Amino acid sequence: MSAANPPNIPTPVDRATFQAQLDTLRIREKAHTREGDAIAAARRRLPMVEVDATTPVVGPNGPVRLIDVFEGRSQLFAGYMMWYDGASAAQQCEGCSMNVGHVLELGYLNSRDVTFAVFCQGPFAESNRYREFMGWPMPWYSVPEASLDRLIAGRHFGIWVCYLQHNGRVFETYWTTGRGCEQLGSSYAMLDMTIYGRQEIWEDSPAGWPQPFFNTRSAQMRTDEHGHPVNRPAGRPIAQWSRIAAGRSDDLAGADKRVGIGS
Repeated sequence: MSAANPPNIPTPVDRATFQAQLDTLRIREKAHTREGDAIAAARRRLPMVEVDATTPVVGPNGPVRLIDVFEGRSQLFAGYMMWYDGASAAQQCEGCSMNVGHVLELGYLNSRDVTFAVFCQGPFAESNRYREFMGWPMPWYSVPEASLDRLIAGRHFGIWVCYLQHNGRVFETYWTTGRGCEQLGSSYAMLDMTIYGRQEIWEDSPAGWPQPFFNTRSAQMRTDEHGHPVNRPAGRPIAQWSRIAAGRSDDLAGADKRVGIGS
């Protein structure tokens, strides 16, 4: 935001007036929280659908069964990441990168008997180089073509799926996509608390509020040379900026071309 064209700002008031309006908003916030609790309770009462526990995915040591991905825990939370074959890191999915990148501390999930893993659409070696480029700690797998019908089941990558294993069988208990995936990304929740919000063009904000960012569902959506929706200042997903600054190469073609992995 340039100094010559500053954004509008809220009306300054005294603290008592500010607190009175915040107290009114707090009533709605508490209702929203309670409704979220009720929705979560309804999720816990959903039925489930069985998935073949022997469905293969490819990990660092080759093919493994779906049930092995649980790592001995009773639950699995799988993020299905989109992939663009042959593309550099800069051309990979910004939405999936944002959501996956927020799941860095796995201890809280593991302590409650949940394993988090990424199931990537791309081949293992190439997509795992993206994981290394990003410095992500979570287990990483590739979904082979033969497993798509059993795991994707007519949906698309970019979904988040919860599973339960019981007596050697695996069941899908919940899945979501689109804005349902926002719960993985705490940055959006934090931005929603700030005065300018997410600064995306779809938001209902006062006139003059800064909105330089695009959302993949926006009417003014931009696309890259492949027709993919983009929200990438500086030509790449925002999560990659620090990786490039650290000297990492986003060429995923081969190990001999990687620079600074792990820096």
